[in-house]
Amino acid sequence: FPWQLPAVAEFSTSETMGHSADRLAAAFGISRLEQDEYALRSHTLAKKAQDEGLLQDVVPFKVPGKDTVTKDNGIRPSSMEQMGKLKPAFVKPYGTVTAANSSFLTDGASAMLIMSEEKALAMGYKPKAYLRDFVYVSQDPKDQLLLGPTYATPKVLEKAGLSLSDIDVFEFHEAFAGQILANLKAMDSDWFAQNYMGRKSKVGAPPLDKFNTWGGSLSLGHPFGATGCRLVITAAHRLKKEGGQYGLVAACAAGGQGHAMIVELYPQ
Repeated sequence: FPWQLPAVAEFSTSETMGHSADRLAAAFGISRLEQDEYALRSHTLAKKAQDEGLLQDVVPFKVPGKDTVTKDNGIRPSSMEQMGKLKPAFVKPYGTVTAANSSFLTDGASAMLIMSEEKALAMGYKPKAYLRDFVYVSQDPKDQLLLGPTYATPKVLEKAGLSLSDIDVFEFHEAFAGQILANLKAMDSDWFAQNYMGRKSKVGAPPLDKFNTWGGSLSLGHPFGATGCRLVITAAHRLKKEGGQYGLVAACAAGGQGHAMIVELYPQ
């Protein structure tokens, strides 16, 4: 079979996720300026983390005919002025999602070892974190395709017997800046919780000083199938570095799915 580019249309909506993100941002009243500001935050924090030697989980890879890749090379702190020059990427000419405030397609892979504590210690491994609880959810992909974290977060907290204030580290997949900001707004809305989720009240929005503070998919890239491991590993490393106990990882996915998990730092 001849080589082909992977399809970018989302299978359940027949439109690209960029179109869905643009509609979602419009529905939540999120401006182009807000999206660009969040994207710039992601790149700035990723650059800071990289410069401080915090992003040490990249395994060097030799690309045939090219130099060896030793670090994430999509981190590009820019300026609001430069980002503002880009045209809409999906909904033209009036959309707000651009190449600058979207995650970029990235070649990559990830791996991690998951096993019982007893097995890990018997094999001489030093665990990084416990996987305490996880949930999967689904919602209508037509207008809530990218709201998985909003639906999954309160469920995993309830399952684990925790509250939002117990979480020290948040790592959410940044598919699009507009998607992240829409989730944060939805999570902080009693109206959304009551009318869409059948809940009495909102779960609340994660504080930004605990949220994706080493950058995210907007700045590090989004290799399909690899981002999940990257989020979990980053959460574990941040817990160790920052002296926290619990981390919450969440992501949206094709088909209107959502996922969230609680990780707990392994005693050092």
